[in-house]
Amino acid sequence: MTPEERIAELGFELPQPVTPLAAYVPTARTGDLVYTSGQVPMLEGKLHQTGKLGVDLGVDEGKAQARICVLNALAALKAELGELSRVRRIVKVVVFVASAPSFTEQPQVANGASDFLAEVFGDAGKHARSAVGVAALPLDAPVEVELIAEVS
Repeated sequence: MTPEERIAELGFELPQPVTPLAAYVPTARTGDLVYTSGQVPMLEGKLHQTGKLGVDLGVDEGKAQARICVLNALAALKAELGELSRVRRIVKVVVFVASAPSFTEQPQVANGASDFLAEVFGDAGKHARSAVGVAALPLDAPVEVELIAEVS
C-alpha cells in the first residue's frame, strides 16, 4: 500500500500544497534529504483554527491541528518527489505550539504529528522530534510543523 493509499484508508485526503505565505519555498532538497518549510493548519486556503493551547484550544484540538500540518507537509513532499513512496524515512520533526505561559503539554500536542506519520509510513515514520512552546505563530496558528525526510 502506498502512503497516499494509507492516508485515504485513515480517512484523510492529501491536500494541494499550500502556497508560501512569504519569501520562502515549500521544500529544499540537499542530497537524499528534503526539508519542508513550516506548515500551519491550512485547509482550503484558510487557517482551520486559531489561538493558543491552554487558552483557546485543548490538547486533543492541538493534536488534530498538528495532523493537518503534517498533511500539508506531506503535500509539499509529494510535490517535490512526485510520490510519497520515495520517502525512505522521516528523520526529524519539529512541532511549534503556540501556548499559554503555563501550558506544558507541547509533547502531547506534537504526538498528533508523530502518531500520524507512524500510521502512514510505519517504522519509516518514526523520527527524532522537538516540541517547542512559543508565544505566537504566523496568522495566529496554534501549531506549526516542519519535517526532514530521507528520500530515494
